[in-house]
Amino acid sequence: MITGPTFAEMLHPQSIEPRLRAQALAALSADPLNPLNLYNITWRDGRNQVYHIVLPRELTGVDAPIVVLVGRHFPSGSHKVGAAYSVLLEQQLLDGVDPDQHTLVWPSTGNYGIGGAFIGCRMEYDSIVVLPEEMSQERFERIAQYGARVIRTAGSESNVKEIYDEVKRLRASDRRIRVLNQFEVMGNYRFHYYVTGNTLVELAAELQAAGVGKGVISAYVSAMGSAGTIAAGDRLKQVWHQHKIVGLEPIQCPTLYNNGYGAHEIQGIGDKHVTWIHNVLNMDALMAIDDRDALNGLRLFAEAAGRKVLTERCGLTPAELERLAPALGISGICNIIGAIKTAKFYGLGADDLVVTVATDGMERYESVLADLRASQGALDNATATAYLDGVFWRAGLDWIQEGNRQARERWHNLKYYTWVEQQGKTVAELDAQRDPAWWEAHQRRVADIDERLLQARARMP
Repeated sequence: MITGPTFAEMLHPQSIEPRLRAQALAALSADPLNPLNLYNITWRDGRNQVYHIVLPRELTGVDAPIVVLVGRHFPSGSHKVGAAYSVLLEQQLLDGVDPDQHTLVWPSTGNYGIGGAFIGCRMEYDSIVVLPEEMSQERFERIAQYGARVIRTAGSESNVKEIYDEVKRLRASDRRIRVLNQFEVMGNYRFHYYVTGNTLVELAAELQAAGVGKGVISAYVSAMGSAGTIAAGDRLKQVWHQHKIVGLEPIQCPTLYNNGYGAHEIQGIGDKHVTWIHNVLNMDALMAIDDRDALNGLRLFAEAAGRKVLTERCGLTPAELERLAPALGISGICNIIGAIKTAKFYGLGADDLVVTVATDGMERYESVLADLRASQGALDNATATAYLDGVFWRAGLDWIQEGNRQARERWHNLKYYTWVEQQGKTVAELDAQRDPAWWEAHQRRVADIDERLLQARARMP
């Protein structure tokens, strides 16, 4: 059995045995397919610094510092690899999943599938990623590079029902199949609750020491795909009881906002259902973001005219752009827009940190950007200026729904149609999620899983 870090080691990689940590860090760039890279699943770099960027006020237009966690430095280029690893680790330790006996199936709309391909193949499993056929070409290329097979299903980002149907067919066709469903399995939730959440608690103190904020995160903003990333908010609210958790979804597919549906272009979010692992009863607000704004914002950082406007109008230096632009994918831009809206909606000021996440980097969307240039032409100065003004500076207070009792009840009830009617959960299981103790019990399992891993290590030759 090949394993990697404990949850505690993912949170604090400096606690990994020094020789092993050094080997892993060397492999990150020199040998990216080496299983040692499992020990690079962390938000911290080799100097123990959190991968993050504090956005300049000249870009956001708000006084509240907006802090972006950067996911592109994880193995596979996205923090979703952490969820994939945690899910598989738990399956090995708790359910007897074995590379000599089982084939893994990773249902995904992108980054989780890429992460699953990376993790599964590094841990010597035969792996299949089920992915909609209209996702970016870079996703399919990366999955093949990591050694997994791909099954393409109909549709795009929001066509998760078609993924589920294919997974059901695969499970019925082969008793060796084990499905690692990010939308359902609590290992995804636990990674972000414990590792991402506690990383942010520590980052707040580190930023305060650097003169940014007062050591308090006032709001955490995350778009929902599997709704793993937003689980970090549950940890933050335990530390700061007045903390606000804000979820985002596309205007073009506003499932929680108004039971809406449709296709959209913000790859990685808005999957047209409420996931099992999403603690919607703890969410304080829901905001919908126009996918055109996310795409236009990405072009602003990707193209020469956009960078020129960011330099001239926002005062960004070439060095700042060189650091910021590669860190942003489509959903990262979406999250920044949501963070700006959140700061405006709650009237947050210079002492209030607003934190969000850039799940992956721009290199994952070169084909999308090429299609946009082909259909719309290259950016000119006037269009780039309009994007800066319209996407960032004038992000408004439309499409916002507060998480009052009725809204939260409706969000929770929407789980019934996917999970009870289609996926075999019981009403009793669904009702159990209403009790905060259900979520707290899953949070406490981190310590047990770490202990099981340490015991497994002790048995290894």
